[in-house]
Amino acid sequence: MKIALIATEKLPVPAVKGGAIQIYLDAVGQIIAQKHDVTIFSITHPELAETEKTNGVTYVRFPEPQYIESITQYIKEHKFDVIHVCNRPLWIEPLHEASPNTKFILSVHNEMFANEKISEEKGATCISLVSKIVTVSDYIGSTIKNRFPQASNKVQTVYSGVNVHQFYPAWTQKGREMKRQVRSKLGLEGKKVILFVGRLSKVKGPHILLQALPNIISKHPNAVMVFIGSKWFGENEINNYVKHLYTLGALYPEHVQFINFVKPDEIASLFAMSDLFVCSSQWQEPLARVHYEAMACGLPIITSKRGGNPEVIEEGKNGYVIDDFENPEAYAMVINTLLGQSNQLELMGKYGRQKVEQSFQWNHVAANLMRVYEN
Repeated sequence: MKIALIATEKLPVPAVKGGAIQIYLDAVGQIIAQKHDVTIFSITHPELAETEKTNGVTYVRFPEPQYIESITQYIKEHKFDVIHVCNRPLWIEPLHEASPNTKFILSVHNEMFANEKISEEKGATCISLVSKIVTVSDYIGSTIKNRFPQASNKVQTVYSGVNVHQFYPAWTQKGREMKRQVRSKLGLEGKKVILFVGRLSKVKGPHILLQALPNIISKHPNAVMVFIGSKWFGENEINNYVKHLYTLGALYPEHVQFINFVKPDEIASLFAMSDLFVCSSQWQEPLARVHYEAMACGLPIITSKRGGNPEVIEEGKNGYVIDDFENPEAYAMVINTLLGQSNQLELMGKYGRQKVEQSFQWNHVAANLMRVYEN
């Protein structure tokens, strides 16, 4: 089959500036390309050629201002059996007009069928033109079906994945060595490390974790929170909210570290040096991919009861879900309990790693997508 995968106009593929969709497309594209003809479309970037073939995948990149128009023209001239569009339901109609005999798949990674993002008429048109709508979580699927019941027989959850060979749990030789090296570099020897990875934005809730810190260090004086991320993907610009976080962190200089944006291929060592992972999202998160990365690295997860995040958590086995997600003390209570139980930390980490190996590797995602493409 000849398959096109279309990224959004926000970030390039490969994910040189990060981005969950970009990581997703590049990973599954390379696996599917082992048996099929795969083209990935994304925006241009100074580090990347406009057209290239790598790992069996043809990459075609267009400037952002004329991005979808350029793709539309391209598919008029190059026939595809399947066109998989990520997160842009409004693109389906013009693309379908350009290639009416192609099977269209829409994957939805956020609430793209909300009232403020698409009209009733445009949403219905999109649904009528696609063969399937794959979503990253049951939660996202429910947001589509609740507004557009006619989509019910087309919506299917296909969870995202991770490359387990890039992440090394602390009980492995490689993981132990990475942990030792990174902790030495960051001055974290002998510390209990709580990790946050994500954009430094209010909806991600890092301020709530900082507010929980006094309670945590009263019970665990050697605890350190490490925040990895920036205001936006690949950018380290500081806004008022980030300044506020830095001000809060400065109150506890021995217990807080901020690390700016880290490229996806460098993140594994920072997971490896940690003891547990916390996702404090305050918005209805579709299902943050950091959950898969934390499990792959053998870290117990504490996550908020928002959106699809709880869907990969088995309570008490690989993590805990915080119902009272706006309350710093709710996080502190669970963090304190886990930091006091080193054996439990390892048991939960091993369960999470096993869960990822069995269900959430990229080959699982690619196989699930191929079933969608072929049916």
